[in-house]
Amino acid sequence: MEQETQTPHKRRVRYKGKYPKKFEEKYKELNPEKYKETVAHVISKGNTPAGMHISIMVKEILEFLDIKPGETGFDATLGYGGHTKAMLECLNGKGHLYATDVDPEESAKTRKHLKELGFGEDILTVKLQNFCTIDEIAKEAGGFDFILADLGVSSMQIDNPKRGFSFRADGPLDLRLNQEKGISAAQRLEKIGREELAGMLYENSDEPYCEEIAKAITDEIRKGNKIDTTTRLREIIEKTLDFLPEKEKKDTVRKTCQRVFQALRIDVNREFEVLYEFLEKLPDALKPGGRAAILTFHSGEDKLVKKAFKEGYGDGIYSDYAKDVIRPSAQECAKNGRARSTKMRWVIKTK
Repeated sequence: MEQETQTPHKRRVRYKGKYPKKFEEKYKELNPEKYKETVAHVISKGNTPAGMHISIMVKEILEFLDIKPGETGFDATLGYGGHTKAMLECLNGKGHLYATDVDPEESAKTRKHLKELGFGEDILTVKLQNFCTIDEIAKEAGGFDFILADLGVSSMQIDNPKRGFSFRADGPLDLRLNQEKGISAAQRLEKIGREELAGMLYENSDEPYCEEIAKAITDEIRKGNKIDTTTRLREIIEKTLDFLPEKEKKDTVRKTCQRVFQALRIDVNREFEVLYEFLEKLPDALKPGGRAAILTFHSGEDKLVKKAFKEGYGDGIYSDYAKDVIRPSAQECAKNGRARSTKMRWVIKTK
């Protein structure tokens, strides 16, 4: 008689201190329903729990959108579903909300979470597609009374090392919002020329050391060395900026890493092209008198939004628009550090 082979019991890694460093060790934060006290403690310290995203400027968004039961809306970036949930609650069971997301992994989790909260397909339609397809969805919905586009990358994506969004943790240099489509940032670096890379770093993130970093990266690739991890890219940036005085080196390296990773993310996900297409289609997607709010997180996005809204107002398409950006309160920034760079602009379609 053959003995059955048993899988040896593997003990879970102990939750290391108040703030474990490794993503995999943060199992309490990754299970907010089970470990509510831990999650609340992390948030109270002004940090974002792993696997969670704290929605920004919810109060300001809801005040502007002024959602009424029975209306039809569009959430361009579903993400963790925080904004979505708040808008659904305003509908009070009447009307419908459409939402899009290109991340199959996170959108599936969010759809399940919202369904468990009572927001099923009768009031919420989630589509796994880019928000620049708003014209197709508006045609299906019959137009929208309100639209929200939060252009930031979700904290769940940033914190997960497998996604490659952060230079703080080692992982594959991917940076795609949908890892099933397109090419990774590592593959992009293998093909790009020095001049094009320098231009990309400058245009996508205003990187002051774009020339030096572009040269260092393309020299490394030309030698036959791969830059396929977040750590490897960070090391090249650190080495390139080694000429800086010690007192300013650490802070400059950190900010440069943020800008380089941002520039690559924008490039591999075609973020500017997608936003430009969305802004072109926005007026036709809104019903007369409809309202739209957009949250941006860097100057390139904000410039595109500001220009589109101003031109639309000048052409009589919009009856009013935000002349100045609206920023999160000091209290919100203290509780959520990732809110600091947020800018909100809004527009109202002519009746």
